[in-house]
Amino acid sequence: MNQPASYDAIIVGTGPGGASVARELARRQQRVLMLERGSKAPLAGTLSHMASMAAVPGKGAFIHRDGSLLVSGIAVGGSSAINFATAAPPPLPMFASHGIDLEPALALLRAELPIGPLPDELIGPMARRITSGAAALKLDWGKLDKMIRPQICRTGCWRCVYGCPFGAKWSARDMVDEAVALGATLIDRAHVEQVIVEGGIARGVQYRRDGVAYTVRAAKVVLAGGGIGSPRLLHNSGIHAASSSFFSDPVVAVMGEVDELTGGEGGAEVPMASGMYLQEEGVALADMTLPRPMFQAFAAQVGRFDRVFAHDRTLTIMVKIRDDIGGAIGPRWVDKSLTAADRRKLALGIDMAREILRATGAKKIFKSWHFAAHPGGSLRIGAAVDSDLQTNTRNLYVCDASVIPQPWGLPPTLTLLCLGKRLGAEL
Repeated sequence: MNQPASYDAIIVGTGPGGASVARELARRQQRVLMLERGSKAPLAGTLSHMASMAAVPGKGAFIHRDGSLLVSGIAVGGSSAINFATAAPPPLPMFASHGIDLEPALALLRAELPIGPLPDELIGPMARRITSGAAALKLDWGKLDKMIRPQICRTGCWRCVYGCPFGAKWSARDMVDEAVALGATLIDRAHVEQVIVEGGIARGVQYRRDGVAYTVRAAKVVLAGGGIGSPRLLHNSGIHAASSSFFSDPVVAVMGEVDELTGGEGGAEVPMASGMYLQEEGVALADMTLPRPMFQAFAAQVGRFDRVFAHDRTLTIMVKIRDDIGGAIGPRWVDKSLTAADRRKLALGIDMAREILRATGAKKIFKSWHFAAHPGGSLRIGAAVDSDLQTNTRNLYVCDASVIPQPWGLPPTLTLLCLGKRLGAEL
């Protein structure tokens, strides 16, 4: 494949953490190789393309024993390609307790990236109606920071979760593209199978592409395969235990029908425009308008076939919780059931969501089964990696959601960008 004999760094995975590290190294004229298991095909903004990135059994989607679903994005950009583009600020005290100061990186990223609340004209009628219900209950409900370019974003669109084809929603692909423009190499559909370790030092990786095995060497190796992929790769390399506990940020969608909506087309708007977070309780709520097929799947999943054609007049509130670390990520399986404490948090959030919906005038309220999309904490700072994100194997680092040291309960994209920027500068 006309690869150099060795690189300064190999980055395994191109989600926010890996892409951020790669870009920082490329900016410093380092020879960087990015290996991505998923595809670099342009985002099409279609259900079928999204499903190919996040609904492949055992790869991007996992079913737990209790029937819940865990989803992660397998593509260039990782889950940032199909997330809701919410820029929750990093939990700075959590990282400071481990000697990690993310404030400098955060300040630089805020100055560079499109981070901020949506202008009023981009907030859809469903989000506005939910905000009015929260206001009637005097809740601390407000706009959320989004990673969206308002000048490009289209009103009446619904493609955030499918993968924005217009470039309005920021994703880690932006940093991958910049790294490539600066000389980095990107190889997609590359399944990394093992880290090469010699004398206790990481020397490179072995990967497979189109059925052909390759070995490539580097001075540094950074794993950024996500909360599931990175611990599995360490295990396959004989560096980590066969299973890892983790958190997943379980989510329930609470839905209710209103008589009418004004000021736009219902069901076609940016999700998570506004919300609130109960820090002490570990419960987050936000509006969560979904594309019609996804809404219909949610309704059918719980047997509410009477609601499948009510998409354009159904308000949806997301309830997300900070769950306990537990369960296990194994070599070929993932399993994590809710604890009693998790169920209490979900019950609190669901009750609040029902009250907000009632305040909007919504009726026929029901909820989905729980699912999750933020697997992390499986290679925690202070346990599997040190404050420099280095493992016990020299020159082998991890930079993805797996290193978050404790449960948090909010979208990790901006946190991972900060960690990647810091690590890239240090390397």
